[in-house]
Amino acid sequence: MLNLVILHILAILTAATHVTAATPTVSAVGSKFFTSDGNQFYIKGIAYQLNSTDPLIDTDQCKRDAKQMQDLGANVIRVYHVDPTVDHTGCMDAFASAGIYLFVDLDDFPTQIQPTTPSWNQSQLTAFSAVLDEFQKYDNTAGVFVGNEVLTTADTSGAAPYVKAAVRDIKAYRDSKNYRKIPIGYSAADVPGLRPMLQNYLACGANDAERAEFYSLNVYEWCGESSYDASGYSQLEKNATGYNVPIFVSETGCREPRPRLFTDQSAIFGKDMAGTWSGAIVYEWIQEANDYGLINYGPMVDPKESPDALDGYPRSGTPTTISPDYNNLKSQWATLSPTGVKLSAYSASASITPPACPTSTAGGWIVNGNARLPSLGQTLDSAATASGATATTTGSATKPSKSATGGGTTSGGKELTGMVLGLLGVMLGFVIYL
Repeated sequence: MLNLVILHILAILTAATHVTAATPTVSAVGSKFFTSDGNQFYIKGIAYQLNSTDPLIDTDQCKRDAKQMQDLGANVIRVYHVDPTVDHTGCMDAFASAGIYLFVDLDDFPTQIQPTTPSWNQSQLTAFSAVLDEFQKYDNTAGVFVGNEVLTTADTSGAAPYVKAAVRDIKAYRDSKNYRKIPIGYSAADVPGLRPMLQNYLACGANDAERAEFYSLNVYEWCGESSYDASGYSQLEKNATGYNVPIFVSETGCREPRPRLFTDQSAIFGKDMAGTWSGAIVYEWIQEANDYGLINYGPMVDPKESPDALDGYPRSGTPTTISPDYNNLKSQWATLSPTGVKLSAYSASASITPPACPTSTAGGWIVNGNARLPSLGQTLDSAATASGATATTTGSATKPSKSATGGGTTSGGKELTGMVLGLLGVMLGFVIYL
């Protein structure tokens, strides 16, 4: 009997240590994010990339940073590169304990979609899927990006169909595995020549399976003592009004002039934009050579003596805030807490019409928004025009590939097989609907 009691206590303690199980999940409904307890979710985020490979594997460091971010008022981190083959439970639990969610990029340097020679192939799909496989386990995974700043100039719009094809196939893969519907979207460079065509393109069309579930923008326009109109934020709001999926700022925070004031946050979370935009992610947490950091881990060191200190900047330790930038952001966020709308009051009116697909324009946006998407393995045809296909056709591009939906063989060795996949699907489905 005593043994049974001890086992029962151990089971309770074990369950309690995995705190993400009690974390409300985030989903996209209409043009807004909501938590599973029915509250609208606004992003107060920090870009978090301590190293070039994966900042989410050192549990002790994550605990230190999560505690400091909690003081700052953050509820989201954005991570650009991760290793899907290692366990992230310690760090994800540390951030969940602090009320902090994750938006993670699925691509990496070798797998990212290229702007001038775009492709979407099996190797990329396998790599993206492996990251999703790992992070769908955690309730505080709030969203995933299929790309970051793939299109960087107006003349790279030919890459947009490949971004949208990645959205299509990752959505199909997620649903084939019965994973929670973690929102899938894109982080765009703020290119005036692509506004608002790119955001409308990724969310347009009659086929929901092909549409992005959120759109975000890296914006460095409001610098120093600016204003809603002078910064161009009023135009961003105009372009986003009536948008059919959540939209937010995925990077912001000009570094010049000093000090960094972060007064754009009052517009994003205030009466001008909070009804349309879902928040912002500030760049970035750690101080490094680009001089955007909000904290450092001590004085610079000789990288020859400390190889982990890239460019001489320590990558671990006790976070020390950088003044006055850290406190300026903390002060802004402390006064900005939009309540939004309850899901119960919103869902009945959440049917929003997708925008019209953009048409090509001479010398600018070249993609026919209604043309079919590339199929898996297609590459850009340099002779393609806006009048039809955007790639060399190797098969039907109107459906996700069989490997995206679990119906074919994939390469790369990242996937689980057979009975394990089936068991995971059943277990995940049970947890989600419990």
